Amino acid sequence: MSISQAEAQIMQVLWRLEDATLEQLREALDADSDWHESTIKTLLARLQKKGAVTADRDGRRFRYRPVLSEAQWQGEEARSFLDRVFGGQVAPLVAFFGERGELGSKDVAELKRLLQEMSDE
Repeated sequence: MSISQAEAQIMQVLWRLEDATLEQLREALDADSDWHESTIKTLLARLQKKGAVTADRDGRRFRYRPVLSEAQWQGEEARSFLDRVFGGQVAPLVAFFGERGELGSKDVAELKRLLQEMSDE
């Protein structure tokens, strides 16, 4: 499922709040965007159509809840990026950051630990 950057902003608020009304979403997004209520409604409608969000009537308003989990989205985005940019291979991704000095000693230690755990399994 492909989610735009704007839709991802909505999803991040929903993941944090677990459910929200349009008003709560607007308040939470005010710090990060200058979107009008109609923009948020449009993005919510797109997310509902994609199956990422559900809406339940609560009196005169709707409560929106995420269907797509943050972990599912991260996995899909990571796989898509890896496939598009690095031909689906992880080693060139790590090498890319390593060659540019963007992996600190903590990052390298964590990668070694993760690799050790995977090889022990």
